[in-house]
Amino acid sequence: MTDTSLLYVTFPDAAEARRVAEAVLNERLAACVNILGPCASLYRWEGKLETAEEVPALFKTRPMLARRLRGRIAELHSYDLPVIEAWPVEAGEAVTGWIARET
Repeated sequence: MTDTSLLYVTFPDAAEARRVAEAVLNERLAACVNILGPCASLYRWEGKLETAEEVPALFKTRPMLARRLRGRIAELHSYDLPVIEAWPVEAGEAVTGWIARET
């Protein structure tokens, strides 16, 4: 098994998730983006409890590109404070090779 990076990001809607996904895929910063179904988010913002429906997305990339990918997603994201979490994950060599070829 080899390392890869997975970035988890929530968006206000599927259209924005798709727009950002297409941009970073075209820029070869990610090999794949999985846009998931809407979820309920509850969070504290500026002293108040907020709720929203958001669309999460998973971005698959090489560890050496994770920081650049995070910065680019932040540039394209509409939120004042986009939460972009990066997790190291293990993937099989075939998957890791595919990610390397596509990024």
